[in-house]
Amino acid sequence: MKAARKLRQGQHPQSLIECIRQFVTPEVWKQARQAVPRKRCAPRWDLQPLVILLLAMTWASGDSQAEQFEVARGFYVMCYEGRKRPGRTLAGFQKALARLSMRQLRALSEGVRNQIRVRYGNRLQIDGFIPLGCDGSRIECPRAVELESHLGQAGKDDSAPTLWVTAFMHLGLGLLWSWRLGKGTADERRHLRELLPTLPRGTLIVTDAAYMGYELVQAILQQMQSFLLRLSSKTSLYTCDQIPLDQWEEGRVYYWPLHVQKKGGAPIACRLIRVKAKGSAKNDVWLLTNVLDPTRLSIATAAKFYRWRWRNEGLFRTYKRTMKKLKLSSRTVRLVHREAEGSLLAVQILLAHADLALRPKASQGEAAISPRNVLIEIRRELYRHKGLLIASYRHRLECCRAESRRQTSPKATRAWPRRKPHQPPAPPLLHTLTDEQKVLLQQHINAV
Repeated sequence: MKAARKLRQGQHPQSLIECIRQFVTPEVWKQARQAVPRKRCAPRWDLQPLVILLLAMTWASGDSQAEQFEVARGFYVMCYEGRKRPGRTLAGFQKALARLSMRQLRALSEGVRNQIRVRYGNRLQIDGFIPLGCDGSRIECPRAVELESHLGQAGKDDSAPTLWVTAFMHLGLGLLWSWRLGKGTADERRHLRELLPTLPRGTLIVTDAAYMGYELVQAILQQMQSFLLRLSSKTSLYTCDQIPLDQWEEGRVYYWPLHVQKKGGAPIACRLIRVKAKGSAKNDVWLLTNVLDPTRLSIATAAKFYRWRWRNEGLFRTYKRTMKKLKLSSRTVRLVHREAEGSLLAVQILLAHADLALRPKASQGEAAISPRNVLIEIRRELYRHKGLLIASYRHRLECCRAESRRQTSPKATRAWPRRKPHQPPAPPLLHTLTDEQKVLLQQHINAV
């Protein structure tokens, strides 16, 4: 009986629980359980019901956690009829969730990420790279005393406590890859450095100008990865020959900040790319990469990857608005971290299983799925335990494609009150190496 329920390799899943099992396999459960030794035998709230209910509560509709818990528990009981039923109360679930180790949740996320890597294979590569964009966002938390004392304020005075989420996203497929949580005042560049071990080989890291920094660039190079970073006027670059900035298109430069020169640090050889805008030259995008060969990363490809970076903002919109996680519900530090970790895992599985079902009929780079429509079908599946007769879940996924249209109007259509108008970053500062700097540069090259 158990063997018949297992999803065979290459078989298309037909229900929501089978789609979840695509990525949360028995090996992934085993890996998560081994992250923390079990202290007691056969608890009522084991790891599997905790995680399944945490995912289902993220997807379920309802005005309160109690309503979402009832729907999620009914879904779990329907899918695992022969197993011990979990507890009946939300309070018991929250106590068990607070005892759950974050190491187990992170091990579970790592296992899901490995399954995505296996199931997608070479489809992750686009033009010779795996383009992963990195960005961060704040998530508001309740004004509980414990959260206010531990998380503090990150925005204006008397603002609510917040969590900071830094996330990597596959720019071509629109998949959430990995993430890191911290206080609202967390350093997103530090988060990016901590996330570097989660990236596959051949990654091209695409970020905006906020992530530019010598230590971060060095960390990326140590991990043998590539980067494509937008520049601003805060960055100074050096060239061997004097070239006017208005005549620049692309070429080799050296990233060598003054504080690094004073400490005897080595310069980093990079390639400066100028992507010209259709309108004024002040809207040109200046990109820095360690891919020195133009045939490997052309200006057109670099411009395409950075244009896709806007999908990072769309990912956070899906998380906050579609999943209604603009504000978390938990009122303790332990629960709010587990709620955020579980809800991000739910978004990752939602995007991955729907994209895997729909992507073969769409080319890379195009938006293949509508997260909102997928969420609606998931909620119909969650309510099947109430006796509703619904067609196959996989058949309904076929209707969850996003509209394919070109963006012709501005992304920001109106001026919001109290919001500063967006100013594009100014070009970087381009200096010519002095004779002394050229001597030091040659010494570093000879040392290498």
